[in-house]
Amino acid sequence: MTDEPDDGVSVRLDVWLWRARFFRTRALSAEHVRKSGVRLSHAGLIRRTDKPGATLAAGDIVTFGKGANILTVEVLDLGTRRGPADEARSLYRPLEAGP
Repeated sequence: MTDEPDDGVSVRLDVWLWRARFFRTRALSAEHVRKSGVRLSHAGLIRRTDKPGATLAAGDIVTFGKGANILTVEVLDLGTRRGPADEARSLYRPLEAGP
């Protein structure tokens, strides 16, 4: 069973956040994106989106709020499934927050 057709180049934002284990379910991931929004940086262009179906590619920067924290991560890999925590951590690299 797959979440979406996988072309290997891009993946839906809500799917990636779920695969990277930032959210427990894909539905929670999609709801968070719709309600709170996410900032995406791709090829130097920054945009804010509230669409769970927005596409991500390796190298993109994702910034979003989670609880009282603001998380900024670089997408290293898109993944193919929601695997164990070690596999999920290999999908991104945390970036330091600015001053």
